[in-house]
Amino acid sequence: MSDFEKRNHDYIIGISSVAGERGRQSNYIYGSAKGSSSVYLSGLRNSLNKSYGKVITVLPGFIRTKMTENMDLPEKLMATPEEVAEYVYKAYRKSKDIVYTKWFWWLIMFIIKIIPEKIFKSMDL
Repeated sequence: MSDFEKRNHDYIIGISSVAGERGRQSNYIYGSAKGSSSVYLSGLRNSLNKSYGKVITVLPGFIRTKMTENMDLPEKLMATPEEVAEYVYKAYRKSKDIVYTKWFWWLIMFIIKIIPEKIFKSMDL
């Protein structure tokens, strides 16, 4: 049993990305790395469930950072690092397993995930 499991009240908060929820032609290498992070955090959450250790997966959308500063992204989909921090803190306080930042990303990604592969592969995303 690890020290984390013995303490039985700790949190691990992992930052992944909505990009890891479905492989897209525009960023499949980045998305595959983030998808791996999400799967790892999911397995860790499952593993620590009985010991009461909490694992939160954070799935941000677009964040105003150096990585996105030269990208032509829709302003309404952007979040500041401070907004992301607020979402993470609220998820921690509510003991959530998964948090999307901003809130509407769960809907966007739900729609993207239910598009049949035959149609999805012809889309320019």
